[in-house]
Order: sequence, then structure tokens, then C-alpha cells
Amino acid sequence: MTTTGQTVYIETYGCQMNVSDSELMLGKLAAEGYVPVDTPDEADVILVNTCAIRDHAEQRVIGRLGELKRNMRPGAIVGVTGCMAQRLGPVLLEKARHVSLVIGPDGYRALPQLVQRARDGERAVETSFDLEEHYEDFAPRRYDKVKAWIPVQRGCDYKCTYCIVPFTRGAERSRQLDDVVREATQAVADGILEVTLLGQTVNSYFDGSNDFGALLRAVGAVPGLRRLRFTSPHPNDFTDAVISAMAEVPAVCEHVHLPMQSGSTAVLKRMLRRYTREGYLECVARLRERIPGLALTTDIIVGFPGETDADFAETVSLVQEIGFDDAFTFKFSPRDGTPATKMPDEWQVPDDVAASRLATLIEVVRAGSRQRNLTLLGSRREVLVEKAARRGDLLQARSRDYKTVLLSGDESTIGQYVTVELTGTTGSTFTGSIVRDRAPLPIAT
Repeated sequence: MTTTGQTVYIETYGCQMNVSDSELMLGKLAAEGYVPVDTPDEADVILVNTCAIRDHAEQRVIGRLGELKRNMRPGAIVGVTGCMAQRLGPVLLEKARHVSLVIGPDGYRALPQLVQRARDGERAVETSFDLEEHYEDFAPRRYDKVKAWIPVQRGCDYKCTYCIVPFTRGAERSRQLDDVVREATQAVADGILEVTLLGQTVNSYFDGSNDFGALLRAVGAVPGLRRLRFTSPHPNDFTDAVISAMAEVPAVCEHVHLPMQSGSTAVLKRMLRRYTREGYLECVARLRERIPGLALTTDIIVGFPGETDADFAETVSLVQEIGFDDAFTFKFSPRDGTPATKMPDEWQVPDDVAASRLATLIEVVRAGSRQRNLTLLGSRREVLVEKAARRGDLLQARSRDYKTVLLSGDESTIGQYVTVELTGTTGSTFTGSIVRDRAPLPIAT
């Protein structure tokens, strides 16, 4: 089936895996003749690729679907894809009568046929799991021309009690190492010299023969690849082999996003995180011992059922002891179907208490980040200029250790590696000036 002249717009919510999935969908539809457009009111086909990790994300999508209905062009169709689609299935068709398609993360192979059926007036749902699906024959249409997201694993086997991912993305399965290397090699050939490997617990990767350490070494050896990142790992899966690969492969960047979730062993046990406070600290120590200058960021949940003031104090103290460079912090959001929703009523933390704890935690994280960042002023970093910044005429760049640097420059600098001196900080980001005694290195030849 080949379609000509039809336009498609994909709007993405959630994590980097969703961004990658949107690139796969866009590539699949482009191969069938669909033309990507930049706004939904230009599109014959509108796809909203969704997240289900928190209730707030789902409510945003429901609201957005209403906005799209008011502004879509006559004859256009709307589909919902991704984790929210997987979780709600046919219910979405009832909640939003103008939605024609509901497709889960394993259903994108049939996307062109499902779209055509919707264009013919049929409403369709595809939410079955396919534990063999990695979309190896898809050619992603990448949004970002500077760096590439490459999935190496889909699904998750950990089953943390608060998490909906195992229910929306299924059981864990890993791509073959050679397939990942092939995609990374193609990205470099396309002029992209920074790659991020994606997985729900990416460092538990195992393709039947190769572990994550072997994958880092293989991808890191791709000729021309300059930077290699990964997200998100699990503390339990940092084996000696993985840490050695991180320390020994020059392309691997000195940054790890290491979800902590709580600093209390009691809360971690209720979360079924499968490590203790002490185990997390040990993981951090092993990483820092082998990788000097390692930057650490994390995820933290407050207000989980049963969390006491003492538990929260343990979270604050662990944040201060470790000294994270940054943290994504959240109030607990119950998701239907997860074990956390079945915990006793008396364990529930009042919303005002959770909100107060979140505000306290954010200030602790920001204060620590600000203090550490002030000590870096005057130092130099090699940064990759990624894009125009949201404010002013500045550019946004990022260092190997994941520091965001805003700098003046022409947009022709985007895609180049330059050396900057850090001249100021807001506490979370830096301002910098390009050091002119080193010529910028182009991202592609």
C-alpha cells in the first residue's frame, strides 16, 4: 500500500522511548508516502503518542484531544498511540468519540493499514503484545539531527509496585547486539555523532549472548561515534563488567541517570525496588571509584503509601550525602492495576503532606546543585551545540557530563563541538562563552 499526498503530524508525550517510537512511526508512514507536517491543522492524520506513567500525563492528553477536535481539518483522523493507548484500549474510543485509532507500542507494524481503515470510516484498536517485535526493518525519521535515540530493549521485568510500564510495554526483551551496532553505524553515516541507548532498565540488556557491557564496547567502537550515553539503568544491574566498559570505552560519557526513588529502605521495600539505601550507596561508590568526575542525576518519588516523616527525612539526607547534579522529583501518582493501589488506606499520604515534602525536596536538590555548579565557574568544557535555546538569541549546548550551557552564537554552530568557559549559573544551567583558541570540530564531514 502506497499513499501519496496525505499529510501526518505526530505529537509526543513522555519519555525518550516515546520519542524514539514516534520516529519509528513517522518513518513507517513516510515510507508509505505520507508527508510529515509541523502543525496538526495541516494534517490528514494526527497521532498523539502518549505516556501513562502518571495520571497528570493522561489528563493532559485527554485535554489535548479536545483541543485537536476543535481545530482539525475536515476529513482528518485522530489516533492515540503509546502507553496510554495500551492501558485504556477501547475505553479511549468511548472517552473521545472523534478518536479513530488506539494503538499500543507493539502495534506500529500495522500502522499504515490501520490508518487506512480509519480513513475508510472504521474505528480500530490494536493493543496486543508482541514479544519478538523490535521494528528492525523500520527506518526511523529522526526529529533531532544532532543526536540519536536508539532502543536496545523493550518492556520491563522488575514490576515495581507503583509502575505501569510492565502493563503497557510488556515483558523485557533485548535487541541483538549486531542490530544495535548497525543502527548506530547508520546514525553516524547520517552525520549524528552522539547516540543514547534506550531501555526501561537498559543495563539489564542481554541478547542471549551479550550483556550491556559488551553492547557498550561494541557501539562505542563504531568508527566516528564521539559520544555514547544510555538511560535509564537500574542500580542492581551495574555489574563489574558494565562499570568496566563505562570506564574503558572513550565514547561513554561521564554521566549516569540513576533512579533512586526513595532514600528509605522501608519505602524501597514497599516499592519492590529490590535494593536498600545501603545498596544504592554502594552502587554510587562503585561508579564513582571507576569513573572520575561522574555526574549523577536521579528520579525521586515522595508521598508513596506508608512514607513517614522519618522516611522522607532519610530521602533528604541521602540526596545531600550523594550530591546529585540534578533530580526529577514527583508526588506519588496511583495507577490503576498496579499493586500500590491496593495498599491499606491508612498508608495513604495526604496530598498536602506530599506537596509539602515535594517542595522541600526540590529546594534541597536545587540548593545542592547551585552550590556545586558555583565551584565550576571558570572551568572549561567541550560541549555539543544542540539547538536554539527557548529564550533570547542563545544556543543550548551540553557537556559530556550532561551540564546544560547557554551561549551566544550563530545557528550555524548547531551540530558542532566547541570548547566553552563556564561564566555563570542559574543553579541548574550555565552560561558560557566559546573559547576561540580552539577551532570547533564539525559533527559531520
